[in-house]
Amino acid sequence: MKTKQLMLMAMFVAIAVAGSTFVWFPAGVARAYPIQHAINVMAAVLFGPVPAVLIAFLTGAVRVLTGTGSLLAFPGGMIGAFLAGILYMVSGRLWPAAVGEIIGTGIIASLIAVPYARILMGTEAAALFFMPAFLVSSVSGAFIGVLLMSKIMKVKTNHVLF
Repeated sequence: MKTKQLMLMAMFVAIAVAGSTFVWFPAGVARAYPIQHAINVMAAVLFGPVPAVLIAFLTGAVRVLTGTGSLLAFPGGMIGAFLAGILYMVSGRLWPAAVGEIIGTGIIASLIAVPYARILMGTEAAALFFMPAFLVSSVSGAFIGVLLMSKIMKVKTNHVLF
């Protein structure tokens, strides 16, 4: 990876961590952190699926280590970022990346979170327990990510991210 790309990835991690501290809202049994999902969409578009997953993993790790997030940040962020990156690679369009984030986090990760929470967190939950909160968070964040990326792509110059 190039130094510029690594620096931008580190900035995305910092924005996601700081954003989760200041931007959240109640979503059923959990809190929605839309900035993480916006960063997932943006990272998937700018860097591809593997760097997007790395950004999501590092964000989750920092949040868990600083006590600002739970272990549920790992499956949600990483699956959504990966699927967003794959769908953007295949389509070359922003909305499929957002759909990948929503399906990856809101549906797939919410189902994986049930046994994950039972094993690692000692939390018993029904099969669809996390889905409403994960969907609210991922839909709102994916929408923000698409809005931000559409603006960045309109301003595309040699001085902006590329």
